[in-house]
Amino acid sequence: MQYGIGLMSGTSLDGIDVALVSIDNNFCEGTYTLVDFMTVPFEERIIKQIKQAIDVTTSNVLLICSLNMELGKIFGQAVNMMKDKHQLSGADIWFVASHGQTIYHHPINQGEYVSSTLQIGESSVICEVTETTVVSDFRYRDMAVGGQGAPIVPFSEYVLYKSQDKQRILQNIGGISNATVIPANGSMDEVVAFDTGPGNMIIDEFVRRFYQKEYDDKGHYASLGKVDELVLNDMLNHPFMKKSFPKSTGREDFGEQYVDELLSTHHLNSNDWIATATAFTAKAIRKSLDSYVSDDSQTEFIVGGGGSYNPVLIEMIRKEMPKSVTVMIQEEIGLSSDAKEAIAMVVLGHMTMEHKPSNVPSATGANKPVILGKITNY
Repeated sequence: MQYGIGLMSGTSLDGIDVALVSIDNNFCEGTYTLVDFMTVPFEERIIKQIKQAIDVTTSNVLLICSLNMELGKIFGQAVNMMKDKHQLSGADIWFVASHGQTIYHHPINQGEYVSSTLQIGESSVICEVTETTVVSDFRYRDMAVGGQGAPIVPFSEYVLYKSQDKQRILQNIGGISNATVIPANGSMDEVVAFDTGPGNMIIDEFVRRFYQKEYDDKGHYASLGKVDELVLNDMLNHPFMKKSFPKSTGREDFGEQYVDELLSTHHLNSNDWIATATAFTAKAIRKSLDSYVSDDSQTEFIVGGGGSYNPVLIEMIRKEMPKSVTVMIQEEIGLSSDAKEAIAMVVLGHMTMEHKPSNVPSATGANKPVILGKITNY
């Protein structure tokens, strides 16, 4: 039994998810067990700098260079907090698997710009701070063989959630929402995964602007508002909703600039905006999954990520789904919604350390399976 630590910092910018996972190193019968999980919040200064770096109108190369090194230190310190809590040394950890902070994701060729992605949080700094080998930069190799580099989690979801007798759909709702469809008794080649659209990103932005809070706690504000069907239909006409998979998205499509456009086009009260944005997330999920959730499909629809703690959103999703689909959250099957993606990083890091492929070409559009990630040895 060995330990890996997974790090995930997503588009919601709510902090660094840190998962300590024990690994049975026999991959044929491998098991991954969550030992502990924590989220280390970012300082407000860092959040502002990341948002500045993400926005093409305010970003600059000096800022990105500086953030790359500083985030490496911050990620490393988050790992050390987990190590100290469990009285572990760097030598006790087989590897740290770091997703990094996405600064920009450009999944398809467009004009003079080639498909590309950028995650920062320098692995060499994490390595030195933690005195532990680091696996990082998981998305680039998939893009090198024609994939979109996203979604990143389908391999781990197949390993952890496959079922012999039921179709399972793993829906993660972070800043962006993504789904992984695993057919009953299906092979890895049959797995399909894609981003379904916004998750909490638009909701959170409205809450910040109207109430100076970071998120809609338990869907409180959405519950006080009314969904505006005209505005909702306009949102559902977003170009991303018309794309076929493989497809991926991010703040480039649904960030602050998109919210600015909505506010300049339509006029709603604050709670109606939040309710309508919540409905958009639910409708986008259902629309994206039309081909997989028919009235006669026996499907377990398992929601993870921060959105799973919003009961208003979960109820909207439940109402969108046919009765044949059982909607539940990770905790209802004994797992953690918060820790899901950080655990996925450990699974991917393990595959990299074992020199095994872990992309899913049927999900990303890659032309072949490849070993993901780069190893920074301590």
